[in-house]
Amino acid sequence: MPKAAMRRPAAARERARPMDRFLRADPWGYRALFLALALLLLFLRLLPLGSRPGAFPGPDLLLCLTFAWMMRRPDYLPVGLIVAVTLVEDLVLMRPPGLWTALIVLATEFLRSRTALTRELNFVTEWLLAAGLMLGMLIAYRFVFALSFLPQPSFGHALVQILWSVLAYPVVVGLSRLSFDLKKPATGEIDDFGRRL
Repeated sequence: MPKAAMRRPAAARERARPMDRFLRADPWGYRALFLALALLLLFLRLLPLGSRPGAFPGPDLLLCLTFAWMMRRPDYLPVGLIVAVTLVEDLVLMRPPGLWTALIVLATEFLRSRTALTRELNFVTEWLLAAGLMLGMLIAYRFVFALSFLPQPSFGHALVQILWSVLAYPVVVGLSRLSFDLKKPATGEIDDFGRRL
């Protein structure tokens, strides 16, 4: 494939917003952005919003964000960053430390090992894959709780959160694309600095 076909048009690159150019300059820009977003989402979960008894749980936006970014640019999410963010979430939300973290690492590494496949998926198939992983993580999480005889929320309560997360996934993907220019690279595409994506 000719190099010209692999590069985005020069006009499109020139129209890139300053923030987008800054983030694309180094993967650490996106990693810092992911960390900031994760901390913001965790802070919002700590706020007493909709916390009345019997209220339906909201979506797990951090899980949606992690899957959406992993499907598009797994190089932006090293496993150490995922472990650190999710472990802090476990501790702050008073979950058994490490269990949910381990499940997220297994799911994201499953996606990372199939990067060539996931970059070719259409969005509907990607959405179904994300939904399947979320449901599988829920079942595994509750199975470990049952084996350990630990108290856990009702299955219906947990299932509602997963359903909300599945519905929120396209919104997170869309906002990541519109706000941060996060998208799947085409096969053979190179960035503004000549690096293969």
